[in-house]
Amino acid sequence: MILNYRRTLVVLLLLLLVAGAVLFKPLGRLFYPMPYQEMVFFYAHQNGLDPLLVLALIRTESKFYPLAVSSTGARGLMQLMPETAGWVAKKLGIEFQVERLFDPEYNLRLGTWYLSYILREFNGNLTAALAAYNGGKEKVKEWLVTGTWSGTMADLEKIPFPETRGFVRQVLRDYSIYRWLYRGYH
Repeated sequence: MILNYRRTLVVLLLLLLVAGAVLFKPLGRLFYPMPYQEMVFFYAHQNGLDPLLVLALIRTESKFYPLAVSSTGARGLMQLMPETAGWVAKKLGIEFQVERLFDPEYNLRLGTWYLSYILREFNGNLTAALAAYNGGKEKVKEWLVTGTWSGTMADLEKIPFPETRGFVRQVLRDYSIYRWLYRGYH
């Protein structure tokens, strides 16, 4: 009797593990969705970015809410500051209107270009680029030059801005989850 009970328990546990493995990705995708997928992929590819990175950044910045406004005035999906967005629009040779930052396509066009620019500024160092995206590129350059921070995850705690530390950690975590959930979507 006890042997049958153990065997039944083992079979049930195995079935639960298999069911969990099969259901985990679909359930995970509910929490890590791909809204604006067509636009995200288009502008990410246009700017040489992994669309899953862009999705992770948007999830962290605005939770995919296109009308998001931060306490500092950043706007839209990719939480662009109006001054930064105006500079990017000028670089792209397009008209800048602050209200358009709430338009997902306009925000993605400017935001992906800016993220790509920041990545180039930091020689492809994603950790430093994300810190600059959040805390400002001049601040991050100062931290790197003065040795305050090395620009790596290994000493992320040395970033003087707690919000920037949390932002970098969150985007990188979400990025790894997106890559796992959507392997092959690039």
